[in-house]
Amino acid sequence: MIKISNLVKEFNINGKFRAVDDVSLEVNQGEVYGIIGLSGAGKSTLVRCINRLEEFDQGSIEIEGVRVDKLNSKELLNLRKNIGMIFQHFNLFSQMTVSENIAYPLKLAKHSKAEIEQKVDEMLDFVELKDKKDSYPSSLSGGQKQRVAIARALANNPKILLSDESTSALDPTTTQEILKLIRKLVDNYGTTVIMITHQMEVAKSICDRIAVMQDGKIVEENYTKELFRHPKSEITRSFIQDISIDDELDIIKSSAKGRLFRLTYDDKSYNSPIISELSKSFDIDINILSGNVNKLSNTNVGYLIVEFIGDDRKIDKAVNYCKEKDIFMEVLNV
Repeated sequence: MIKISNLVKEFNINGKFRAVDDVSLEVNQGEVYGIIGLSGAGKSTLVRCINRLEEFDQGSIEIEGVRVDKLNSKELLNLRKNIGMIFQHFNLFSQMTVSENIAYPLKLAKHSKAEIEQKVDEMLDFVELKDKKDSYPSSLSGGQKQRVAIARALANNPKILLSDESTSALDPTTTQEILKLIRKLVDNYGTTVIMITHQMEVAKSICDRIAVMQDGKIVEENYTKELFRHPKSEITRSFIQDISIDDELDIIKSSAKGRLFRLTYDDKSYNSPIISELSKSFDIDINILSGNVNKLSNTNVGYLIVEFIGDDRKIDKAVNYCKEKDIFMEVLNV
């Protein structure tokens, strides 16, 4: 669907600065693909290159086999009709009603009045705002404004939706409502979504795969479940590990009498009595020091920091047992 190869985007800010540095990735049809990173990581610049709102310096972008960088102005305009965008600050026209905002791209595309009215009503029904049809943005809540922005972005039936920090200005409850709406459009229309965010809470709730960006580069990419189970980079671990666990870890290490492990387990085993089984089967004492369960879009991944106390040979057998049960174990001390 979308193939980005060796993409480079530079800015001249007190000399050349690479906002996107040799990035390659592929996004599949009907997938919600997350790109997460701290402010300045390059993720928004990257997504703006996809529809050439930003012109890039090196590399290539293909959408359904078509090279975006080779398109002329007319061809690019036609491509953009198939790419919707939603932003953090909604970007609605304050002087237009909700229905007029949604109708705007349809008018630009020269649809008939009847077609526009039908599509606006369809979109209002989809985002559950039929009663706000004649309201102005100033009278809407943040979540309602974002629903209008989504409806406008979907008005031309785009194959791709680019979401650039679209939930950052919303409270947690409203954020979840918007994420459910985005998932609904994927399920109903097969839309491909690229979700730009700095919030792992957002990415884990909806994304099928996640790429982690740092300093313009993709430092790690994986299916969401595997990213949580086997984070490879420090920046990824900093996103997914519970803050309270990290704060306590130094204290836990300094006072530990046995061997420390972080256990990661998924929805096949997160509610199984693993700790009890290990203690009974291998005759070792186990202290549970900290833990949590992360609910992902369609599964669960749990974490426990535990201390194994006992004979090293028995502990080794317990560790091997966990591996056989597909429970990932990270050694936290020697």
